[in-house]
Amino acid sequence: MRTTMLALLLAAPLLALVACGSDEAPATAADPAATTPAAAAAPRPDAVPAADGRVRTRDLATVLDTGDGRPRLCLGPVLESWPPQCDGPALLGWDWRAMQGVHERSGKVRWGMFAVSGTWDGTALTVVDAVPAVLYDAAAADPEPPLPAPARDLSEKELAAVQADVQDLPGAQGAYVGDGRVSVDVTYDDGSLQAWADETHGAGVVVVRSLLADA
Repeated sequence: MRTTMLALLLAAPLLALVACGSDEAPATAADPAATTPAAAAAPRPDAVPAADGRVRTRDLATVLDTGDGRPRLCLGPVLESWPPQCDGPALLGWDWRAMQGVHERSGKVRWGMFAVSGTWDGTALTVVDAVPAVLYDAAAADPEPPLPAPARDLSEKELAAVQADVQDLPGAQGAYVGDGRVSVDVTYDDGSLQAWADETHGAGVVVVRSLLADA
């Protein structure tokens, strides 16, 4: 009898510890997905968005036809060779016959500088109007809007990492670091690329500049 009582007395503290542990377990449980950074990250854009309405180039742009009958609108860098070399989205409905005297030609290659407007489906621009450089009013070019202050200060190393992250966004033509932020030129942005950049890197850290503007 004394042995049984002693066993019960020794077991009581152990039962109390187990009970306490059981009561605290639910309070410390957490959903792993809620604490995983990837769970809250915005989905990375994977395509150039289409435009709902008409768009136009922000300034003059090079139209180049290498002789295959498929002219391109060069929105990014142009290699100043003869003839020039560049690439860009396809131009649908372009007619060189309507551009007599306002473009250059070398063999089968044709090119010229134009302010172009039309409709954008995410891959090609269907031309509605084109103004050659000789008739273009430079005052009509869009002024650069004031840039927002970055939401956070980043080191040069951090800015370089952001640049590397955004330089391959859909339609990106180049990404540059300056004034504590990263600027990236893209073919077209309907606001979704900028929204992703703000959510991913902080407001104002990345400035997305759409080379085709809503008309």
